[in-house]
Amino acid sequence: MKQSITEGKKLSWGTRISYAGGDVACNVIFGMVGTLLTLFYTDYVGINPATIGMVMLISRLFDGVSDLIMGMIVERTNSKWGKSRPWILWMSVPYALSAVLLFTVPQSTPVVQAVYIFVTYNFCTTVCYTAINLPYGSLSAMMTRISAERDILSVVRMGMSPLGRILAVTCTLPLVKFFGDDKAAWVKTMSVWAVFALALLMLCFVKCKETVVIAAKNERKKISAKKGLAALTTNQYFWAVLVLWMLQSVSFGISGTILPYYCKYIFHNDTWMYSALYLTETLVLVGCVFLCAPLIRRFGKRNTALAGAVLALIGQLAFFLNPYSFSWMAASCVFRAVGLAPLNAAVFGMIGDVVEFGQWKTHIRQESLIFAGGSIGTKVGAGMASAAMTGLLSAAGYVSSSVGMAVQPESALNMIVTIYKFGPLIIAAAAIITLALYRLDKKYPAIMDELMERESRGEL
Repeated sequence: MKQSITEGKKLSWGTRISYAGGDVACNVIFGMVGTLLTLFYTDYVGINPATIGMVMLISRLFDGVSDLIMGMIVERTNSKWGKSRPWILWMSVPYALSAVLLFTVPQSTPVVQAVYIFVTYNFCTTVCYTAINLPYGSLSAMMTRISAERDILSVVRMGMSPLGRILAVTCTLPLVKFFGDDKAAWVKTMSVWAVFALALLMLCFVKCKETVVIAAKNERKKISAKKGLAALTTNQYFWAVLVLWMLQSVSFGISGTILPYYCKYIFHNDTWMYSALYLTETLVLVGCVFLCAPLIRRFGKRNTALAGAVLALIGQLAFFLNPYSFSWMAASCVFRAVGLAPLNAAVFGMIGDVVEFGQWKTHIRQESLIFAGGSIGTKVGAGMASAAMTGLLSAAGYVSSSVGMAVQPESALNMIVTIYKFGPLIIAAAAIITLALYRLDKKYPAIMDELMERESRGEL
């Protein structure tokens, strides 16, 4: 019987760590975009938060379109390095440069500054980040088809991924103060992170190769964009992982964006307190993600993530008892990290399984397009969350200033507390509902058996 597939070998730890390093690199830069960039715009450049929210929302809508376009481009890429891998090489330098440009806002009129922010924000996120992160994500499905290997790869990736945000978030404000605590200090700090990210991306490109070969796919004629999108939108589990990936991204965005304001204006400490809280939550998340590997093997991705979401919900409800206590907030950060760790550990393994399900259901294999669609959810969701938060702050009378700490009205202080209380609560509840409806784990072994049999006959 003709063998028409190559599943890919078991991945070495060097490969797993190098792959995860790619996400560390992305998160060093994108972690800044999703957390401290808003604070830089409002408190160092003096931009109105409503303007920032509108720029980010409109940009995220463009970003969603760019994901679909990039997914189609990757599907049609053929190079000596494969489909996804070459984009890591081609876009690493532009991505690093685009990150520095975000912080070089000129001293000019508000209109000129808003235009500059719009252009550089879209160059970084809509163009460069999309062109590197989407191929990076889809690369995992091309490195191996063994679900257990993808699960380990997902755990290692998401266990190491927050290290980028740890560096960016916990070390940035101290570095900014060390370099002079002005706009130029932010440029210097971002340059450090850009060089670090570039080195990790190059290592990822060198070590991670595309080993999955499906002869039936290679021999098949190109699928039209219309047919490909139809196959994507009728894949019910694609929608489930899109929502879960979006919730994961929005969760980081809420805590990362509001927490520095909370520390600065509620706890009156914008130096070490924010870094300590973020570092605590992220380190707990990293540790728990790695601990999830045996739980996923024993109970499955869905069940493990569902239990974690319930725990996150309980932990956030406990925060309501004393939202003005630093120690109570620290405990809440730990609870939230423990609860969200299973979803972080499992979500990218779920996306790989959805690729196989889509092929089984539609006879069309769409690694890049499925990752592109899921990425749209994260970006549009994060953009809407950022716009909602900055819009609420503006409506509550938040005072922007480019010099020192502005005195905020009571309404703005109450809004900061309200967003931090209810945002994570909504995320946990939505994750519970979505995971309760997810049933692919049970079906997956039978689906793969049928796919192997079909592919041995040269069929998708």
